[in-house]
Amino acid sequence: MTGDAASDGALLRTALYDCHHAAAARMVDFGGWDMPIQYKTGIRAEHLAVRAGVGVFDLSHMGRLYVRGADAMALVQWLTTNDASRLAPGRAQYSLICGSDGQILDDIIAYNLGAEMLLVVNASNRLKVLAWIEQNQQNGPLAGLDAKIYDATAETAMIGFQGPESERLLQDLVDVDLSTLRYYAALSGTADGKPGLIARTGYTGEDGFEVIVAAADGPSTWNTLLEGRGGVTPMACGLGARDTLRLEAGMPLYGHEIDESCNPFEAGLGRVVKLAKGELSGKAALERVAEAGPERKLIAFELTAGGVPRQGYAILDADAAVGQVTSGNVSPSLGTPIGMAYVPLRLSEPGTAIAVEIRGKAVPAKVVTLPFYPHKTKKIAAPSTSRS
Repeated sequence: MTGDAASDGALLRTALYDCHHAAAARMVDFGGWDMPIQYKTGIRAEHLAVRAGVGVFDLSHMGRLYVRGADAMALVQWLTTNDASRLAPGRAQYSLICGSDGQILDDIIAYNLGAEMLLVVNASNRLKVLAWIEQNQQNGPLAGLDAKIYDATAETAMIGFQGPESERLLQDLVDVDLSTLRYYAALSGTADGKPGLIARTGYTGEDGFEVIVAAADGPSTWNTLLEGRGGVTPMACGLGARDTLRLEAGMPLYGHEIDESCNPFEAGLGRVVKLAKGELSGKAALERVAEAGPERKLIAFELTAGGVPRQGYAILDADAAVGQVTSGNVSPSLGTPIGMAYVPLRLSEPGTAIAVEIRGKAVPAKVVTLPFYPHKTKKIAAPSTSRS
């Protein structure tokens, strides 16, 4: 990362920026970062490469915040909605950060690395999350805790290696046994001979890994991961393919399905809100919503006629606008137009007929269950001594 968009207005660059330019990637502004949306191959080819083989993603724009000190766990436990105390060393957990009004400030992955905690936050929310933590450390429930935040985003690179062939190909490049690495778990080791963190996590619905190395080692690691081996040549993938993959997998994207205008229960994320664990950010507001129930709900839908649903299109019920599409596209894997949207609770049951307004016409659709594409993440049985 060079500079900071908040201080000079320039787009941020990851350690892999020159690699993307060398590959003639089409670059776009994504949350203040100059990021590849696609390469010469195009979004559809990149998407299908992940489903059939391996795709390689630059994820370095995502924030990597280490929490250090004797009270690191206590800080994460208050900051996030899930129960971080259930995180055994080496495990990771999907969670949310909510403001005092119970609305979603960010969705994150929390790692328990034993001596410290790691929070991987969305790129566009990194400064907001840092400010929220600082505010509550200065004059709030985090005051007095022995816990300090170290922002390692600038000095590390994060690379996704996703697809059904990912374990077989990556095993040759790391010094840890991937066959024993559980889903949502991480190990310190080497990747391409460079020290780093190897995690079995991802955002595509496929089995896959995310590798964090020093920024200086990022370009060589990126290039090595793209080398063909074992009859498979991984393909560099941009944010466009990442978006269609996560949509098929039914995973929310901040700025689309979730933001500060919604709460976890209407977003279908109540499963990661553990109100019984003790004090947490936004608890009183979250308890009120949990008791009253949401008035609207995030649903998945398929068009039953032609068309391409896009973010912002109206959801219609008897020709009246009752909701809005949050994400939509034609599924590259399934060949059908799919999307997610917020609708009133009465229209949220699978099988319910709705319509999407596309270019002034009501295109029929029906509510379906998520995911559109079945997850193929590798599940490995927990060791008998593990807590989660």
